[in-house]
Amino acid sequence: MLLRKGSQPRKLRLALVASVFIALVLFSRHYSAISPTIPARRSVPATHACQKSPLGDDVLVVLRTGATEALEKLPVHFETILTCVSDYVIYSDMEEDIEGNHIYDVLDQVNDTIKDTVPEFKLYNHLRASGRRGLNYQTMLGSGPSGALENPGWKLDKWKFLPMVDRALQHRPNAKWFVFVESDTYMIWHNMLEYLSRFDASRPHYLGKHMYIGDVLFAHGGSGFALSNPALRKVTGYWREHRDQFDQYTEKEWAGDMILGKALKDVGVEMRWVFPHLQGDSLTTLDWNVSKLGREPWCYAPITFHHMTRIEFDMLWSFEQKWHHRNRGVATFRFRDIFKSFVRPRLQPAREDWDNISTGPEYSVEALARFSDSDAEWSGLSTEEREAHLSFDKCRAACESRPLCIQFSYTSGKCSTSNELRLGHAADSQCLEYSNAAGKCIKSGTAEGEDDVTAKRTSSVRSGWIMSRVSDYVKSLDQSCNSPEGNDWVK
Repeated sequence: MLLRKGSQPRKLRLALVASVFIALVLFSRHYSAISPTIPARRSVPATHACQKSPLGDDVLVVLRTGATEALEKLPVHFETILTCVSDYVIYSDMEEDIEGNHIYDVLDQVNDTIKDTVPEFKLYNHLRASGRRGLNYQTMLGSGPSGALENPGWKLDKWKFLPMVDRALQHRPNAKWFVFVESDTYMIWHNMLEYLSRFDASRPHYLGKHMYIGDVLFAHGGSGFALSNPALRKVTGYWREHRDQFDQYTEKEWAGDMILGKALKDVGVEMRWVFPHLQGDSLTTLDWNVSKLGREPWCYAPITFHHMTRIEFDMLWSFEQKWHHRNRGVATFRFRDIFKSFVRPRLQPAREDWDNISTGPEYSVEALARFSDSDAEWSGLSTEEREAHLSFDKCRAACESRPLCIQFSYTSGKCSTSNELRLGHAADSQCLEYSNAAGKCIKSGTAEGEDDVTAKRTSSVRSGWIMSRVSDYVKSLDQSCNSPEGNDWVK
């Protein structure tokens, strides 16, 4: 083919220049988006993690959040779990758009008198008037077993539950199931669908992880819960007829998930206890042999984890994709599969700057100082236990001296041991949530007036596991399953 002089070559040169420019822009954007602590996602295509299910199009996922956390916690959902979900809606205390997703204000129809008089709505009214400008973020993070006393976002959250279920029904009146999660809840979508498919969606069902406040049994919101369409219709109809009474009840109480549970109980919808599928802990804080209701997680299929960080989301999402890629046709994985692939490789005889959340017997200078040689407790301690606080190696020896001890952690003058097996987290990570067992969080770092060397020597935490006991522990748990495949599902 002959080229006309000055025509095609010039176009080719311009195309080449344009291509180089676009490539540089895209590379610049990609590079600037990579956090130094979160590696760029290199994953198997999402189709492997998004296993198809006949039920998938009949489920509405409802994600509840708040303006004080949405910008931090929502984006990872858009990149991971929600890429598999056919239909979802996000409710918050402020209407906005985040990364192309519309976030609905679920409190906009609350009685105006309540908004003007109830203290929790001070934050809401600020958000309506000024958005996030002027918020004091020092009080926006953290929670406790009874909530976050200084967190206005947490206090406001209790008002969202009943309006949320009502709005969800309006949004998708013909959905068979409604699944409710929070912005730090990781949901294994395929396992959720497989479990829901085992129930008759034409009957009222309320599935959740059990909690009590007083005599009210309810599903813990952070662990996620599911309502069938008939259950949702019953509770929303009841709420609409008794809104004034529920407003008064909500004002007195502190937990919105409990208030919803009370409403469901009033209309005769009992909660099904589905532990261990739904978890209140994260991968890092979960005790892998916790037993409740006579069930240990090991042999069952996980569906949710709570208090999950961005890094944990990414790592578990990567695990899901790799699992489905390696095990085509075997869609269901169990807690033990996550442990063996994800947790066990991270357990070591010694790990620097790591808190494995050992919550058993603690040996410290202060504790030993309270004993005298004549004390029964002192005389009952072994030599290893009396010296456990002196060094990391002596802390290990104290753990080894107790037959059931499987892990330990050490910081200057303090040795903590545990019969429970947990992964834990980096010792310099910020402790925001109460699922860090017993409120433990030892941070490494430089205190005021200390240099880096002194701080490293006095404030860092080291952790270790007794690896031979970990192996025995895994063998024992494997043998506890009713079948080689596992128990699978709570009936």
